[in-house]
Amino acid sequence: MNALLEAGTTLLGYSALLIPGLLLLGVCFWLARSDRDPLLRIMVLILGFILIRDAMTPTGLWEFGLVDGVVPWLRMTDDPLVLVAFGLGSLMLVLATLRDRSLKDLVHWGSFDIRTIGLGILGGVLAAAPILALSAGAPIQERGGEVAPGILPALLFMALAGNLGEEVFFRGYLQGRLEQAMPAMRAALLSAVLFAACHAFLATTVTDVGWPLLALTLWEGLICAFLRLRWGVIPAAIAHGLAIFLLSSGLFG
Repeated sequence: MNALLEAGTTLLGYSALLIPGLLLLGVCFWLARSDRDPLLRIMVLILGFILIRDAMTPTGLWEFGLVDGVVPWLRMTDDPLVLVAFGLGSLMLVLATLRDRSLKDLVHWGSFDIRTIGLGILGGVLAAAPILALSAGAPIQERGGEVAPGILPALLFMALAGNLGEEVFFRGYLQGRLEQAMPAMRAALLSAVLFAACHAFLATTVTDVGWPLLALTLWEGLICAFLRLRWGVIPAAIAHGLAIFLLSSGLFG
């Protein structure tokens, strides 16, 4: 009961920060609902996601830092109920936005089979590898501290489900829409660069991690964009979620 109360209090305080901005963005989405071009609705969704993501920092739901002033580290909240709630919230958001037919038609999911799962796992390892390798010699206390083994299942769920939403928005909706206006490779590159650019406030204003976070998100964005280009959103989402889990779990590096 105490755990439920604590998780509820945390989520209530977090929600209070979000509500004013989300209400305004909801009005924008509603006003743009009849636009035959879904690009404006896509940008509103991305702005909403940035608000949801960046508000995690002042509420202590995640924390960033640097090893030797260069290599970023990431740790999530140690409350498994909050982690599961975030994952479920992301899934609900994806399902809600997929009700918009013009958005749904933009998403190239790809097949869900051993090959695409393997490609997603490979992409996630590749995305996290530079950070894990560069921080390997640093004591765990200098890269966020130890993570309790008991929260790892909830952390994995949150990483995969939470980042599914981000991949659907950037690689599903945005990259799909950009492919209608430009060559597919250029659309993939643009979605990756925009993905990194959308972390600028997180890197320089919300936190003081700076350019290393932008470099990490650009590298991750390029990997996910290429996976989406060749094999669909499914392996891109697996790669993104696995990379976040590897970086936040404290199991490697």
